Amino acid sequence: MKVVIAIDSFKGCCTTLEAANAVERGIRYYRDDIKTKILPIADGGEGTVETLVKSLNGKYVEVDVLNPLGKKIKSKYGILPGKIAVIEMAAASGLPLISEEDYNPLITTTYGTGQLIRDALDKGCKAIFIGLGGSATNDGGVGMAQALGVSFKNKVNQEVGFGGGELKGIEFIDISKLDPRIDNTEIVILSDVTNPLCGKNGAANVYGPQKGATPKMIQILDDNLQYFGSVINKQLSIDVMNLSGGGAAGGLGAGLVAFCQAKIHSGVEKVIELIGLEEHLLDADLLITGEGRIDAQTINGKVALGVARKAKKYGVPVIAIVGSIGEGADIVYSHGIDAIVDIVSEPMSLEKALEVGISLLEKTSERTMRIWDASVKHRNVKSATGILIDC
Repeated sequence: MKVVIAIDSFKGCCTTLEAANAVERGIRYYRDDIKTKILPIADGGEGTVETLVKSLNGKYVEVDVLNPLGKKIKSKYGILPGKIAVIEMAAASGLPLISEEDYNPLITTTYGTGQLIRDALDKGCKAIFIGLGGSATNDGGVGMAQALGVSFKNKVNQEVGFGGGELKGIEFIDISKLDPRIDNTEIVILSDVTNPLCGKNGAANVYGPQKGATPKMIQILDDNLQYFGSVINKQLSIDVMNLSGGGAAGGLGAGLVAFCQAKIHSGVEKVIELIGLEEHLLDADLLITGEGRIDAQTINGKVALGVARKAKKYGVPVIAIVGSIGEGADIVYSHGIDAIVDIVSEPMSLEKALEVGISLLEKTSERTMRIWDASVKHRNVKSATGILIDC
């Protein structure tokens, strides 16, 4: 029997690799002759770089960059075999890099993300994958573009400052000094966000509050993004206003498309391609996936559904082991997941569940394999005897 383990992280409890190892140990507690294949996976958000570097024998590169407030920090990204760079924008421009009292998308910048891209170009990378989750910014990718040589001048011919509050002052975009290596580099956005740049479903209205934006600030930010989009359209003849996913990471999605000719891809789909999941499904008997919580939102580009859909292509059954089951979770049964198993076996607080989560994963995996193996043996007996039993 071969079991493929492609499970997401359990936030606050364990990384994707820790979760996968726990599942494997649980399987071994039951039977140590079951063949397993761990494929750490992510969806383009937090943990994507770590997942790909570890699973594909890549390496980390450390870089000095500016954080969202323009202060110098150490950041890192990954380089995979084949000169593929993997960047999480949050490593340079994310909320975790600043204190909550400093949240202010009017002044936060994506400049540090541009510095990571530039360093990857310096290292000779020919493809750059960029995850857009966890941003502290709402600057439409202006800071990122500035780090790559694009100039944004105001009406007195001065460079605009950092932050979403500066966009309304942009009168002229000069791309003449944009790093020419961009033209020969594949830039791929890893994101399942479909929000447009602006409007009621745009970057500022939907994600602004979690970045510290007040209602008044949200209106300013949304107006500024709308203005910025119109300037891009007028001066560069690129329509980012109607771009699905343009609002990702405070409009960084739109900025990467406009200035780096980036293509937006489903994060989990691209990661699945990079780790070679399909080749390991060819002879698999079962796929175990999972995440911290499974609910109606899981179908919107989450890891569990991404791998389940691939498994179904090869007729491989899928069991999702999860931290909790939320409202509307039943919808996943029509998208490739055959069963959901909750790791919490008795009443306990969230704090306790997080504390002992790895142990719960091990025990649940052992129980799950016992049940699965029993069902397989039962089917084999029926097949051998020709007896049909109504179960």
